[in-house]
Amino acid sequence: MTGSRTLGIDALKALAHPLRQQLVTWLQRHGSATSADLAVEFDADRGATSYHLRQLARFGFVEEDTERSAGRRRYWRAIPQDVRLPRGPADPELALVADELGRQWMERADRDLTAYLSHRDDFGEFAVAAQHSFGGTTLTAEELAQFSEEYIAFASRWHREPSQAAPGSRHISVVFHAFPTP
Repeated sequence: MTGSRTLGIDALKALAHPLRQQLVTWLQRHGSATSADLAVEFDADRGATSYHLRQLARFGFVEEDTERSAGRRRYWRAIPQDVRLPRGPADPELALVADELGRQWMERADRDLTAYLSHRDDFGEFAVAAQHSFGGTTLTAEELAQFSEEYIAFASRWHREPSQAAPGSRHISVVFHAFPTP
């Protein structure tokens, strides 16, 4: 996984588009695909899907999978990275777009968790291995920043691309929040 990347306004806007979020998420979870494959997956126009993939590539979220591409058949893959929303006071436009993207991430996490919990019995050994935890602690602002960095470093050590996954592996969703309790 590449290093930490805090998004600027143009990259935030590019990523905040709902179809682009779906495209990146699908590529992260399943590996490379063509714009035609993704258009079918999301019942979207192939030209629009191709355009959105090019925009995601422009801002460094996806890239061409040159090992799979051949002729006019172009495969795209997500670029593994630690993408972060801006922290602290920001200009109003930046804050608005970051809030929208954060909301989309939370809605996706909620949908995934709800779907898992509704069908937990279908996941066999993965359901036994899954963990749910809720807790808290008391930290200074500096300690909170350090805690978050250590958590992200830990999660990054476990990152694997779909094409490099061991047999029997499946995509695992990980949701992390660390914030002052209101």
